Amino acid sequence: MKDWKIQPLGEQFCIVTSPRHGFGTDACLLVHFTAPKHKDRVCDLCSGCGVVPLLMERYYAPAQTVGVEISPEGARQYQAAIDRCRLEERHQSYLGDLRSLPKSMWEQFDVVSCNPPYFSAGTGETSQIPEHRLARHEEGCTLEEVCLAAGRLLRYGGRFCLCQRPQRLAEVFAAMSKAGLEPKRLRLVSKRWDTAPWLALVEGKKGASPGLTVLPLLALYDENGLRPDAAAWTRNE
Repeated sequence: MKDWKIQPLGEQFCIVTSPRHGFGTDACLLVHFTAPKHKDRVCDLCSGCGVVPLLMERYYAPAQTVGVEISPEGARQYQAAIDRCRLEERHQSYLGDLRSLPKSMWEQFDVVSCNPPYFSAGTGETSQIPEHRLARHEEGCTLEEVCLAAGRLLRYGGRFCLCQRPQRLAEVFAAMSKAGLEPKRLRLVSKRWDTAPWLALVEGKKGASPGLTVLPLLALYDENGLRPDAAAWTRNE
């Protein structure tokens, strides 16, 4: 595609972006909150151009990663990056609807991640670009459907990590519980110490007992710019 751009991710890897499929700080934060192990099989839902799987490869190198995306162009962009980086043996770009994934994928993953649509249907400013609407609004899947898909994909004891607006935390906890995923870890992210959080990072565990660990607030900036301990969470190169 003429408007696709190749963006380096360190010396060995890259990502293919476009005006319709790019990424933001929230994706980087999700990657480092999830921090998969080398032995893990990972499935990333709502994968877009594959930024979360590719950054996971860059920093954590899990054993196997599948990125599920409903947009054909997004899936092609991820596949283009897989091909350029020669990651065919470890990565798969899966074009499909997370609500109807085949049973052959159920209970096959140690970790599921998702940067889902933040706005429920009929809320928030609506973009005229179809791909942006799918990414930002629950036109293709709801929060509950995302959690149900994660619950099916995970092995017993597996982890589901997602990011969402703090205003929807009650919905996140309810949807996770309904899917058999016990909320176990929460971290809120703010721009500065004196501003309200704009992002919530949540981890649920399949089959776990109740007990939520609330981690310290992560403030990204202070009067000197990006804070040193926040830099590790936002790195994308």
